[in-house]
Amino acid sequence: MEQRIVQDVNIGVNLKKLRRRASMTQAEVAAKLELRGLYVSREIYAQIEGGSHHIRVSVLLALKEIFHASYEEIFEIKTEL
Repeated sequence: MEQRIVQDVNIGVNLKKLRRRASMTQAEVAAKLELRGLYVSREIYAQIEGGSHHIRVSVLLALKEIFHASYEEIFEIKTEL
């Protein structure tokens, strides 16, 4: 059974920030995922960043490694005061 995380908190903004910190394009991230045996097209990755596509747990774990990020950075919630 494939597990997916439903984004009730949009982590896409954080993923985009982490991708930019790593100086990577969406296509480069998709290629790195594919090297790990996870097929995610650039278009699907863009939808993950946009919050309109559910992310698989395996993809989330791989992105954590690719971006050298902590779970806190991935799930960081910014609140407006």
